[in-house]
Amino acid sequence: MENWKYDPFSAHKDEKGDIYGRGTQDMKCVGIQYIEALKRLRKEGHKFLRTIYISFMPDEEIGGLDGMKKFVKNDFFKKMNVGFALDEGYANPTENFTLFYGERTILWTKVKCPGNPGHGSQFLTNTAGEKLQKVINSFLSYRDEQKLLLRDNEELRLGDVTTVNLTMLKGGVQVNVVPAELSIYFDIRLAPTEDVRKFEEKIKMWCKSAGDDVEYEFPLLEDSTQTLTQRCKAREASVSSWHRL
Repeated sequence: MENWKYDPFSAHKDEKGDIYGRGTQDMKCVGIQYIEALKRLRKEGHKFLRTIYISFMPDEEIGGLDGMKKFVKNDFFKKMNVGFALDEGYANPTENFTLFYGERTILWTKVKCPGNPGHGSQFLTNTAGEKLQKVINSFLSYRDEQKLLLRDNEELRLGDVTTVNLTMLKGGVQVNVVPAELSIYFDIRLAPTEDVRKFEEKIKMWCKSAGDDVEYEFPLLEDSTQTLTQRCKAREASVSSWHRL
């Protein structure tokens, strides 16, 4: 608080029109841009062919399961008859407003590596740690490929490649005990041109080459009966709808 020029919870607007407050990086800056733009357009008397809605939903960081996912099933949402939508978008500190027409698919992935447990003083075989190392190597090697692809092609932007980041590690009971299982999480954002089914085949191959009984799952797929193929079909239907607008 002591480092703020204005109260960070006040959304103070100065004489230049700059607004100060928390969340400017992720992503209240875009929300306030939408609000301010519509306020100005209305003040100037602009008329629109369709109704414009602004919605703010909770739990975006975990996939919108208790926010947008439930809202789209609501009768009010259905009556809105949405033609197209802009999501939270991207911070735009200049007068240029950036729009992206391709959306990367979020594919959070959890990999479970079981292995032989035992005392840490031994050279146990087929351990969870050995399998985990192979999993990490496979995922991060692909990450390196995508980084080089982006670096070496000036026509590509971040949204044109697939990002892979190791975000969580779980397992173990104490320092001198080899665990029976270790889990690892990756935040993967698939490029719009990436074939989702083929990418899942990559994950299957990486897990199989890591050792016996290494399994993967997609935590964002809340319903365990839903497959990645079903999600892929939903994405394809969405893209088709976009092109029909």
